[in-house]
Amino acid sequence: MKSIEQKAITNIRFLAAEAVQKANSGHPGLPIGSAPMAFTLWKQMKQDPKDAQWAGRDRFVLSAGHASMLEYSLLHLFGYGLPMEELKSFRQWGSKTPGHPEFGHTVGVETTSGPLGQGIATAVGMAMAEARLAAEFNREGFPIVDNYTYALSGDGCLMEGIASEAASLAGHLGLGKLILLYDRNEITIEGNTGLAFTEDVGKRFEAYGWTVQYVADGEDTAAIAKAIENAKADTKHPSLIIVRTEIAHGTPKANSASAHGEPLGEDAIKAMREYYGWNEEPFTVPADVSAYFAELQVGYSKQHAAYDAMMANYRKTYPDLYEKWVAWHEKKLPAALKADPRLWNVSGSKATRAVSGDVLNIFAEYLPNLFGGSADLAPSNKTELKGKGFFGVENRAGANIHFGIREFAMAAICNGIQLYGGFHAFCATFLVFVDYLKPALRLSALMHLPVVYVMTHDSIGVGEDGPTHEPIEQLAALRATPDTLVFRPADAKETAISYILAFEGNQPAVLALTRQNLPQYAETGEGAYKGGYILKDAKNGKPDVILMASGSEVELIYKAAEQLEAEGISSRLVSMPCLDLFDAQDEAYRAFVLPKSIRARVAVEAASAYSWDRYVGLDGETVCLDHYGASAPANILFKEFGFTPENVVKAAKASISKTK
Repeated sequence: MKSIEQKAITNIRFLAAEAVQKANSGHPGLPIGSAPMAFTLWKQMKQDPKDAQWAGRDRFVLSAGHASMLEYSLLHLFGYGLPMEELKSFRQWGSKTPGHPEFGHTVGVETTSGPLGQGIATAVGMAMAEARLAAEFNREGFPIVDNYTYALSGDGCLMEGIASEAASLAGHLGLGKLILLYDRNEITIEGNTGLAFTEDVGKRFEAYGWTVQYVADGEDTAAIAKAIENAKADTKHPSLIIVRTEIAHGTPKANSASAHGEPLGEDAIKAMREYYGWNEEPFTVPADVSAYFAELQVGYSKQHAAYDAMMANYRKTYPDLYEKWVAWHEKKLPAALKADPRLWNVSGSKATRAVSGDVLNIFAEYLPNLFGGSADLAPSNKTELKGKGFFGVENRAGANIHFGIREFAMAAICNGIQLYGGFHAFCATFLVFVDYLKPALRLSALMHLPVVYVMTHDSIGVGEDGPTHEPIEQLAALRATPDTLVFRPADAKETAISYILAFEGNQPAVLALTRQNLPQYAETGEGAYKGGYILKDAKNGKPDVILMASGSEVELIYKAAEQLEAEGISSRLVSMPCLDLFDAQDEAYRAFVLPKSIRARVAVEAASAYSWDRYVGLDGETVCLDHYGASAPANILFKEFGFTPENVVKAAKASISKTK
């Protein structure tokens, strides 16, 4: 290795250690130990630090997100415009260098990472997106989609179950342009990994269908470079490169658990300086190191210029394909799609999961860049895009994905697909199994990714499958998740509007859909765009009570209103397909739908009442479910658990009596 490259690696190590020390918080060990590996990788990556969003770039995912100062040091040195002041402000209020990397917050960060293992699955999604986009747009002599996806993980990532889920699928799919570098320092917070992690990771990945290489010394940059070269040459299998490193190499805390998540301390940094012969002031980049990275930028700029020239020629040679490329990267839905009469003219009793399947397939006619699937439940979720093929080794152009029974990995993979660009990602399972994928949905929300989660079998309407499969608390938990839209449509029109809002949004959306058939309502429609609206009002416009519901329970408040009317009690019916959107409306609109003067209110939903407290007030009532379900036909369960018009009428009268 050239001495200047060794100096650059040492610079990475000290920037990381000094930032953690100044913050008195962070994880210095992995950045110090993996600096040679990270530098060797980044030096050869296809990138342009002057344009972090360049479409032709390789993707890098720091799955071991606690080692964020490694990435921040790289971003600063390679010239991504992350100032030294930001490194000095590591983990501080308002800085661009938070404790874990955050997409959209720090230039050059491809994904939010930190929850261990998710970065690996996200990288799998990016590699899948690259493969499908290449199949769609590349032509001979025009490899406009041609990049590698790299992830760097630690021991912790590979203990997490999601890593196994994702790696298994990646091997099955033969994602040859996915390369995972494993910093195997064998240290976690509690001590040596031998306490709980003694398996042969290499053999595990070989069983998954990966190519596995070993680098015995994390300081051997030539061996690391050769392993990366070998991995890139194998286009039929994803690659794992296991690099044996020493955590906090060159410091008194090397190979110790305290180096994982604690500052080294001034004495240890002083000893580190002596070990590396580093005499620079803290937070310094020597002039020759700066010049070295500036020289690298010349090569990166040439790569980018060559790509732009190829794309310009592509535009001339394949103008229709180029227009399609632009369209695939557009966010706004075509006006013709939103006006398609098939979305709005649905008759007869129909489950919203079935309506959802119809809507998805109509969307697919206008949006060929839909990309997603189900966790082995497509026939039940109704999520197969008919005639669009399944993504696989033999068909990289397939729009459908067989995720297998891997809910967590499925959601994180969809994050990767959405992050890569060019696609509308969606995934599906039963609503009760949102518990399996929630951590990835949470990252969708943190990154403001419009991944669409199609969650069917949304209530005790599941019936005979029993309490294990009947979601009770899931809607409340999802609604408590910031920056997430939760839709529970009552009929076909509300379902179509939910999809429009989901695909045009800048945040994840969950569609909670029924297994059982529901009626269509003449009154539903435009109001659903606001999340909640008056479906049917009292004849004199002065209701005695407000009845509100979502999804399948809208039918209940309709029937209850008829019974109340027969007894001389007037009511206002409010459909609430999306509480999050309703809450986002201005005060005047919310007061129009739910005026404070009408204190008698009833909320009806076959799930936990937690979501509804803010609407019913102290005098209101809820007809909800505060316990688990049971195994029986759906109609029996609804009756036994009080979801009847008569019980809603009883609740309405009770609320009215409180207000007098």
